[in-house]
Amino acid sequence: MRICSFLPSATEILYELGLGDKIYGVSYACDYPPEVKNKPVVVKSAINTANMSSEEIDIIISKYYREKRDLYVLDEKLLKEIRPDVIIAQGICEVCSPHNKEVEKARKILTNSPKVISLDAHDVDEILDSILYLSRELGVEKRGNELVTSMIERISYIQKRCLESKSKPKVLCLEWLKPLYNAGHWVPHMVEICNGINCIGAKKMPSRRIIWEEIREADPDIIICMPCGFDLKRTLSEINTLEYNDEWNKLRAVRNGEVYAVEASSYFSRPSHRVVKGIEILAKILHPYLFQDLDVDKYYKKIY
Repeated sequence: MRICSFLPSATEILYELGLGDKIYGVSYACDYPPEVKNKPVVVKSAINTANMSSEEIDIIISKYYREKRDLYVLDEKLLKEIRPDVIIAQGICEVCSPHNKEVEKARKILTNSPKVISLDAHDVDEILDSILYLSRELGVEKRGNELVTSMIERISYIQKRCLESKSKPKVLCLEWLKPLYNAGHWVPHMVEICNGINCIGAKKMPSRRIIWEEIREADPDIIICMPCGFDLKRTLSEINTLEYNDEWNKLRAVRNGEVYAVEASSYFSRPSHRVVKGIEILAKILHPYLFQDLDVDKYYKKIY
């Protein structure tokens, strides 16, 4: 079996299922586990956003959309050499990872009619289901069941402990900082699991651009900054885009020092098994006195 993964979350899951040696091609964004960096890159980004700010990234992606230009570039020659039996992609977001459109291009290039698996999880339950589905499709169902059972046990433990809290804080999760976007899909479900109230947006619904009036009306107790695809260091460097705004400084969470940055790329942006760690991080932020023994402090930082 020769797999090409166009999706970072799928690549992570494949390694966890013991299929790393079956991966023959990946996306430029596949960066976990570390050994994946030795795999051939069959999908590259048309834009180098490594040193761009949130605002600069938004401007250039918007420009590409207006001009109907492709965000991703397939290495056709390499893809033909690999001749994958399986291609894994997603249909949720055209920005985050190669979309079904890129899969259709790949199928036209290849003559061996590879099997296409599309993973489209929209909440935590669907992430679990997608892992089971992937494991069944690739012949490692036993390992998939073991992984999902372990995830469910960790999630159940967190959920039960969080229900012991007398507080149920209102939480605003920001997926982008300039312009402002709320975090959607599985993130509201993660907040719900941790006995929090997700202020803006709902489980399974995509993220969207939000305005200050909405945030003011929501009046969150806690704000968590998790720009899509950013690590903790990069997120912290972006906070100053908010600090000069009077609306930001008037918010209850800001005044009370309840603003946090998290390791978004690893534990919140991708629908993989690592969202369980994201749930543990959220639990400690929302209910720190209940989870003093939970070793996740290096994955988030209180900003004020």
